[in-house]
Amino acid sequence: ALNIGFQLSITVGILIANVLNYFFNKIDGGWGWRLSLGGAMVPALIITVGSLILPDTPNSMIERGQTEEAKAKLKRIRGVDDVDEEFRDLVAASDASKLVEHPWGNLLQRKYRPHLTMAILIPFFQQLTGINVIMFYAPVLFNTIGFEDDASLMSAVITGAVNVGATLVSIYGVDKWGRRFLFLEGGVQMLICQAIVAACIGARFGTNGDPGDLPKWYAVVVVLFICIYVAGFAWSWGPLGWLVPSEIFPLEIRSAAQSINVSVNMLFTFAVAQVFLTMLCHLKFGLFLFFAFFVLIMSIFVYFFLPETKGIPIEEMNRVWRTHWYWSRFVEDLDYPNGGMEMSKGGQGPKNV
Repeated sequence: ALNIGFQLSITVGILIANVLNYFFNKIDGGWGWRLSLGGAMVPALIITVGSLILPDTPNSMIERGQTEEAKAKLKRIRGVDDVDEEFRDLVAASDASKLVEHPWGNLLQRKYRPHLTMAILIPFFQQLTGINVIMFYAPVLFNTIGFEDDASLMSAVITGAVNVGATLVSIYGVDKWGRRFLFLEGGVQMLICQAIVAACIGARFGTNGDPGDLPKWYAVVVVLFICIYVAGFAWSWGPLGWLVPSEIFPLEIRSAAQSINVSVNMLFTFAVAQVFLTMLCHLKFGLFLFFAFFVLIMSIFVYFFLPETKGIPIEEMNRVWRTHWYWSRFVEDLDYPNGGMEMSKGGQGPKNV
């Protein structure tokens, strides 16, 4: 659950930006957009200044051979003097990481085929849910379906608030209900909502894009189902798209696999953002059906190919792959004679799994 704090921070940032945009839009003279655009400088400045005063971590000190300084830093962080066991774990982890050679080459080995597949497809599917269409262009989208400027910005605030609230639900339930359940439930929820929104917009707009007088109740229904869709994403593919990859990559390939995971995510975030407006003009309500199709595909993929990772240590994941109906053909017992280097209790060094 703690891992989802990363996604929670993203959703809170999106909500704050939406709220600021709503109030900046009320500034007379039409120059509020300059504050919205220039406001991005504030968190960038905080990050820049923070990086200058950010202290070294004990782990980074150990990597550079500053063991005594690292132990003193660890004592200061924990607030206790008895940190010997944790310190030995850190030292042993550092020693184990130095034994790893050619992580990119390792990732291409047959026994890591399931890991490579997940590193590519999970972030790919995460972006093809269409969530960034809502998050990036919510005011444009709501304006297109008949909302006034203030109403469209307020709708973006509402969806942002739903995003934060549903992420908190994921933090509560991810270790209670499991990853697969949230993936599948969120997928079904998003699929139904996208189909309903497409039907509502299609029935009102048709293909000419003219809704006439849009009844208030009609607009409320559209916003309601978009919010339900956002909630489905925020407690499933949103946080789990980052959480699950971090739980399945062993030490030998972790750096390479995580790099691919993040790169694919950013690549398709950029691609979807670039083509959205063109797709909206050409597909109109069909845009939601386009993303609904991928939600269906990704839900089928999770059902058949993604094993449950709840409560399973990374060093035990190779056993999960070996017993999976499909991935077992790539991962065999002979693949791990010395594999899965992880920490043993008390920092006694890497252990075999």
